[in-house]
Amino acid sequence: MAHELNVSKANPALRHNMSLDTDEIWQARVDLAACLRMAARLGLEEGICNHFSSVVPGHPDLFIVNRLGWAFQEATASSLLICDFEGNVVAGDGVPEATAFYIHARLHKMAPRVGAAFHTHMPNATALSMVEGEPLVWAGQTALKFYGRVAVDENYNGLALDESEGDRIASVLGDKDILFMRNHGVMICAPNIAEAWDDLYYLERAAEVQLKAMGSGRKLLPVLQEVAAQAARQMREGDPESARMHLESIRRVLDRQEPEYRD
Repeated sequence: MAHELNVSKANPALRHNMSLDTDEIWQARVDLAACLRMAARLGLEEGICNHFSSVVPGHPDLFIVNRLGWAFQEATASSLLICDFEGNVVAGDGVPEATAFYIHARLHKMAPRVGAAFHTHMPNATALSMVEGEPLVWAGQTALKFYGRVAVDENYNGLALDESEGDRIASVLGDKDILFMRNHGVMICAPNIAEAWDDLYYLERAAEVQLKAMGSGRKLLPVLQEVAAQAARQMREGDPESARMHLESIRRVLDRQEPEYRD
């Protein structure tokens, strides 16, 4: 299902002459590779078709993304690509997957607040994109992390193989952070890699327990709206620090078990 990107490219050497080898940029590469590796361990990817991106520190017109044809479990810091919004690969070997480029380039360009964007077909959240009604019913505490933050793209329109589809997806997201894409998957948008990872992980957990409860055949018991809103505020206050620690924890695990992700 993966598609190679084929666009008319400018000369990136004439457009970007600043160093892309800073410690901050390398750390972003390491962090994104860690998220890709851990997502693979948890079964949150789908073959070679899903994609994570983050804006390059100090370069708001560039983004880091995993390369075409590589599974998440193969990701290393050096294997990731740095691309511009026109489709030029300005650092790295290989090319991005076409839908990765058209979704992520347009999203980062149209919504500069999005520092990291993780798109997956992870099974439980994707299952909720396929059923009638709102995806989350706010019946479990973990789901309340996302209360008031969810948009739903009701109009599945096939593969994102041009800029218009990327623009459409970005416009549906609006000012929300989580996009359920009907009949497709989910997009997690956050100010940084750590918060994107944290949201990705907990969204799938929330979806998993909701589906288990739905499968019981018994009526779900949503939390009262005012309580849900209060709990969501409480969670959001601590989310940045919790996300930072969460990302550190997965790096520690990978440092012991798969240290080559840093290469």
